Amino acid sequence: MGGSSPLRILVVGAGIAGLAVARALRLAGFRPDVTEKLPPNELVDTGLYLPGNAARALRRLDLDDPLRPYGQVIHRQRFLDAAGEPLCEVDLDALWAGVGDCRALPRRDLYQVLLSGAGGAVRHGAEISAVELLPAGVGVTFTDGTGGEYDLLIGADGPRSAVRSLAALGGPPRPAGQVVYRTVVRDGPEVTDWTALLGQRAGFLVVPIGAGRLYCYADEAGTVAPADPSARLRELFGSYGGPVPAVLEAIGDDVQVGLTDEVELGRWHRGRVLLVGDAAHATAPTLSQGAAMAFEDAVVLAESLQAAGTVEAALVAYESRRRPRTRWVRDRTRDRNRTRDVPPALRDPLLRGRGDRIFREHYRLLVDPL
Repeated sequence: MGGSSPLRILVVGAGIAGLAVARALRLAGFRPDVTEKLPPNELVDTGLYLPGNAARALRRLDLDDPLRPYGQVIHRQRFLDAAGEPLCEVDLDALWAGVGDCRALPRRDLYQVLLSGAGGAVRHGAEISAVELLPAGVGVTFTDGTGGEYDLLIGADGPRSAVRSLAALGGPPRPAGQVVYRTVVRDGPEVTDWTALLGQRAGFLVVPIGAGRLYCYADEAGTVAPADPSARLRELFGSYGGPVPAVLEAIGDDVQVGLTDEVELGRWHRGRVLLVGDAAHATAPTLSQGAAMAFEDAVVLAESLQAAGTVEAALVAYESRRRPRTRWVRDRTRDRNRTRDVPPALRDPLLRGRGDRIFREHYRLLVDPL
């Protein structure tokens, strides 16, 4: 199935995963349709941190140059205790040497680069309502009554994927047990590194994303989102040191709050239906690998479709290549979350002694090529 293939492909979901897949398919000579149930311009503008393996996948998608003007390259991760005292550091340039730069940037900037790379044509307001597995294709129906038949349906519609449910590939996601807070701060303190403060079953991350802006990400153990996330942030982290007091002072009321989801499936495809990105393998965002895994999914899927003789063979090859890396991310995410949940009196001396080795180990497999 080379680049001249007339395969009819539908990508459901125009977030990071869907647009990355559409870009990879276009580079491979395919012309996918892309649909999104939300109207345009409903993107929440927070920040994003992309580790080195994300940069490598973006090069494969030929999007590294368009992305270069945005955000800020991050050279070091600093871990502090709740009082702001150093725990350990990770040299990101050394960790990802030969792989790619680590970059933090506004999510909207990444989205615009991906949208342009995908060709820009997204059918918004199109919510899928039925999936029918056919002998050599997939029948798709939308809630407005329109529909069609495709040779391949790709569900890139996030952890609460409708495609996953309609194609009987899995049910709702499992709560990962974290409440997460995200916001972008202007006129905050000067922070040049990825800087995380680890407290008692809670953490506060600050990372510069360019033009004097800071992306703030915080989490706490729990399963219920507060009604007033700004007030909860101040209550939870009011006693923290380091840059946190100045950041809290600069935070407005525009704080996004949500609950983390985890998706673990026995299989990612059924017939001519395939799940990618968070729809297939969502984890808590502890390792900042959500976007990176979506980019890698896109690269490998396009390669698999080009190399295989049939769609079915391509989906088998794709899943066999991607499962080990996404399983590594899930397992290391759980490891790090368990480390964070250790009482500080036990955890902090451990991290001061060998935290850099512990945190570097979490990315060891991801430094290797796809």
